[in-house]
Amino acid sequence: MADHGIPDSPRFSHTALFGGRGQVDVWDLLRGRAAPPFAAVLRCRLAAGGHVGRHVQEHHPELIIGIDGDGEARVDGTHHALTGGAAVHLPLGSVLEIVNRSDSAPLDYFIIKAHA
Repeated sequence: MADHGIPDSPRFSHTALFGGRGQVDVWDLLRGRAAPPFAAVLRCRLAAGGHVGRHVQEHHPELIIGIDGDGEARVDGTHHALTGGAAVHLPLGSVLEIVNRSDSAPLDYFIIKAHA
């Protein structure tokens, strides 16, 4: 792990992901390796005031785990706090949005994708 808990693995940055706003940095902790039953383990950082737009979980059910910050995960219209230690389940086919409710600090979270 590098400074502030950010992994040494390659970072991918997205702006306005799924029609949202702000930057999301994503680190693939598995580095593309197979780890059944998991399809991916991602470390994510959403910029202050950022928003990941609505999108459908088309390929994998997911679990989102809050690390640090003040966020919200909206799953099929239901609002869930996304703060340190919070876990939010996303069944296959559900609709997700993620909002960073802070205008001054990033929102850090993990996304764990499992094979359906």
